[in-house]
Amino acid sequence: MKEGNRNPKLFFEERKAIVLFLWLFYLVYYSFEIFYYLSKSTVYKDKSLISTSMGSLGLILVVLIFGAYFIKKGNPFIVKYIYIYSYLGIDLVDSILTYWGKNIPYTSGNIVEVLFFLYSPIYVNKRYFWIVSLGLIGKEVILGLILQSMHVLMPIVIYIILSLIAYTVLIRFNSYIISLTAVYEELRHKEKLAVIGQMAAGIGHEIRNPLSSLRGFAQLQHERSPNTNEFYPIMIQEIDRINSIVNDLMYLGKPKEINFEKARIEEIIAYTLSLTQQQAEMQGVKVETFMEGPLPPIECDGKQLKQVFLNLIKNAIESMTDEGRIKINVKIVDGQRMFISIHDEGCGIADSNILNLGEPFFTTKKDGTGLGLMVTNQIIKDHNGELKIESEIGKGTEVKVNLPIFQQKRKQK
Repeated sequence: MKEGNRNPKLFFEERKAIVLFLWLFYLVYYSFEIFYYLSKSTVYKDKSLISTSMGSLGLILVVLIFGAYFIKKGNPFIVKYIYIYSYLGIDLVDSILTYWGKNIPYTSGNIVEVLFFLYSPIYVNKRYFWIVSLGLIGKEVILGLILQSMHVLMPIVIYIILSLIAYTVLIRFNSYIISLTAVYEELRHKEKLAVIGQMAAGIGHEIRNPLSSLRGFAQLQHERSPNTNEFYPIMIQEIDRINSIVNDLMYLGKPKEINFEKARIEEIIAYTLSLTQQQAEMQGVKVETFMEGPLPPIECDGKQLKQVFLNLIKNAIESMTDEGRIKINVKIVDGQRMFISIHDEGCGIADSNILNLGEPFFTTKKDGTGLGLMVTNQIIKDHNGELKIESEIGKGTEVKVNLPIFQQKRKQK
């Protein structure tokens, strides 16, 4: 119900379906009830059937007032539940009053019950489907027990068949919606990448040129006067950070060819650890590496994987402000895939943020850009691999990378 308030399109579709359902419901219900009870009273010469029928028709009409009220108040999602519960109660009481203690053979309900089954997949709501199916079948079971009639067996069988058909249609609708949602999310993600790509193509090279000049000037001045100005190392470090951001933008904006060659994962990880060793020591972080058994070479682009593990290990180090440990485990899974996990003892990431990691410019770090993990995820996808992040606030984060040892086919980005 709350979804409709947030999604105007969903609200409109639900309202349209409910209005059409109400028209069909009252047309079918009244036509069937009037014809049915008039014919019954003629055959069995029992005028009380008409008065009983009028009572149920009046109650169903009262339900319309509640339905119209909720539609006007902007909550059409509850109307379908009002009608199924009201119908079940009214029809149950009506059938007991009609057949209890009378020599009239029991005949089941109203053809409008078929309408409930037909409409249950249209709402794409499993809870409503189960209420309709179990409610209508349960009503027949209760009437069979109360009236001691075996005539309920046939409608029960029919309702079970209708339930199976409706459930099949509902599952298909759900699968279509899930597929469309996935396609939409993928298109939305590609649109974001396209925007970043256009931005990178437009300003990437223009930024790099003055950055190179600034870094060279700062480095030269620092070499000339190594002891007179303590700000030169900070300037060089910040220029390098800006250059790293530009590199990430350039990776996303400019298609790159992936050169798959055999490389050893031990050497790739050792190289990245050598680059991050100074940062880890400054923050009192200890890195432990575990390699399970002899590891075969992996088909990959070594330079790109170095960037992947550099980003992941730096993230792990930066998550721990006051000492801690990082555990890196590498093993073979099923002889076909390389599994690498990086587990830190940092601050952890909230569940609500994990789903957004890898989105453009989304980051949980104070000075982050969100591009590093995005580039990392893209490189792993280009290698036909998978990236998974598990975290718990206050206990740390584990990043799991799953890569094929052998690439099934060469591809270019």
